[in-house]
Amino acid sequence: MAKWFGDDWMRTQWRPMMAIVYMIINLCDFLVFPIVWTLLQIHGEGKVAQQWVPLTLSNGGLFHMAFGAILGVAAWTRGQEKVEEVRNAKAN
Repeated sequence: MAKWFGDDWMRTQWRPMMAIVYMIINLCDFLVFPIVWTLLQIHGEGKVAQQWVPLTLSNGGLFHMAFGAILGVAAWTRGQEKVEEVRNAKAN
């Protein structure tokens, strides 16, 4: 727990934070918001007149491509860091 409050907590924890933020955005846009949107319509007018359109799929899904690129490159570089740590440990 001490690493969360050290000087480099942002440098070490930004990858998991990005993944959690992306997961929350997806859960909201594809699960929570459509359910709330439908319930609000049923409560207001008694019928569903309009379907929820996911906000992150506008502009051809560029949002998901950008997050995928960021998280993919981050995972790849973290993997390279781990490989380098193993090589250094074997050399010593």
